[in-house]
Amino acid sequence: MDHNPRAFPLYIEDEIDGSYNKGMTLRDWFAGMALSGLCASSIPGPHHDTYVEDAWRIADAMLDQRGK
Repeated sequence: MDHNPRAFPLYIEDEIDGSYNKGMTLRDWFAGMALSGLCASSIPGPHHDTYVEDAWRIADAMLDQRGK
């Protein structure tokens, strides 16, 4: 099982350079969802760097649990 697959695979050829957009990774999706929750449940302030770091840690923990 892929530890960090694409969350929303999309295989469309880019007309400009011929590359394929494969979508965001599951880690990206988990981090974004965690960040959304962290920001929504806290008091606004200068702590955004901490929220971002926490979101990535949460995403990594979710991937670790998924791999078990």
